[in-house]
Amino acid sequence: MDNAVKPQGCTNIKLRQLMRRVAQHYDAEVGKTGLKGTQYSLLSYVVKLGPIRPGDLAREMKIGASTLTRNLRPLIDGGWITQGPGADARSRLVEATDAGREKRQEAQRRWRVAQEGINQMLGARRVVELHALLDECMDMLEPLPDGDIDD
Repeated sequence: MDNAVKPQGCTNIKLRQLMRRVAQHYDAEVGKTGLKGTQYSLLSYVVKLGPIRPGDLAREMKIGASTLTRNLRPLIDGGWITQGPGADARSRLVEATDAGREKRQEAQRRWRVAQEGINQMLGARRVVELHALLDECMDMLEPLPDGDIDD
């Protein structure tokens, strides 16, 4: 690390503050569909990857199993996702229902509005640079050992 450069403040707090602001922006748009931003994201993964085992879904989303279970419940209760039997008696598969695919399309339109708003407020170049920096940082940071990752 360059000794002339010394970060000020807490990176964790700064990232959490940014995440709250960004989440509020997306939730305001996606929320018009009755979904939270996190629910839209989960539903999108299930639509794209399903039918899929919950453990595989959690790994793809980089979240822990208990977080996934907690986040699946409202989507199952809403009739947008089903969790049924898998290939053997011990496995389960998560899959989007027809209503879930329709809800995802509706929410995707609102997500696009939110994304365009972020692009406009921050500038497209800054958003591209932010994505690249975040991806680079994720690659550099060690993942937590098989413990639960809170989202």
